[in-house]
Amino acid sequence: MTRWLVTGAAGMLATDLLPLLDAAGHDVTALTRADLDVTDHAAVAEAIEGHDVVANLAAWTAVDDAETREADAFAVNAVGAANLATACARSGARLVHVSTDYVFSGDATSPYAVDAPIAPRSAYGRTKAAGEWAVLAHCPSAWVVRTAWLYGAGGPNFAATMARLASERDTLSVVDDQLGQPTWTADLAAAIVRLVEADAPGCIWHGTSGGETTWFGFARAIFEELGLDPERVTPTTTDAFPRPAPRPAYSVLGHDRWTATGLDPIPDWRDALRRAAPTVLGV
Repeated sequence: MTRWLVTGAAGMLATDLLPLLDAAGHDVTALTRADLDVTDHAAVAEAIEGHDVVANLAAWTAVDDAETREADAFAVNAVGAANLATACARSGARLVHVSTDYVFSGDATSPYAVDAPIAPRSAYGRTKAAGEWAVLAHCPSAWVVRTAWLYGAGGPNFAATMARLASERDTLSVVDDQLGQPTWTADLAAAIVRLVEADAPGCIWHGTSGGETTWFGFARAIFEELGLDPERVTPTTTDAFPRPAPRPAYSVLGHDRWTATGLDPIPDWRDALRRAAPTVLGV
């Protein structure tokens, strides 16, 4: 039995990770933001004592708000990550730290490798990049798992929003010039467990679905799963929906490290949506 500590335990990813750990018979401590302030170094050190694995799911994820509140985002995404990493290094616990595609510039034309140069274009991306650096500097045995385009049953997300809007509007305009990999939180949770159980090397991993699509393509697939006419979804551009923070035009991450290590990467995004539909879309 492995003793796990999960931060950010009220979030969407934790909603799928915690039941997996319980089902496997692990001893799990689940801490929400109210239970543990990851920016409090002493509190973090105390919480980690006695645990074998720490999954850091705590994060500032309000991408647009970070543009005007970068110091607040940095406190959680960088300082908090550093606190967890130093405490894990001292206690001997292994750390799983979840990061993001926003550490890249988003101007590539082929999948980003795990060692591709980072160049964040937003405040959120900068704070997450700083968190990655802190984790690997203070706790080299950690797994840094970058993910993107998450959706799941445990929180607000694009898939659920599309399902709701489908019942409210005749047509929807969805961005068709951003490429990425819709990733079901249940698949990411299972991938995290695979990494830990395999005692995989501590380094950067890309935890996204296989394949790629645009938000427009994702929305059409959601309509198909709902049994609705996908022609109700029409394409538009990023410029038509200006936001405070720039969005990466290309968020496709490579998975070579999984196959090279003999581990199964996350399956294709379209297959995942089909499996996720009953819980995420309610069909």
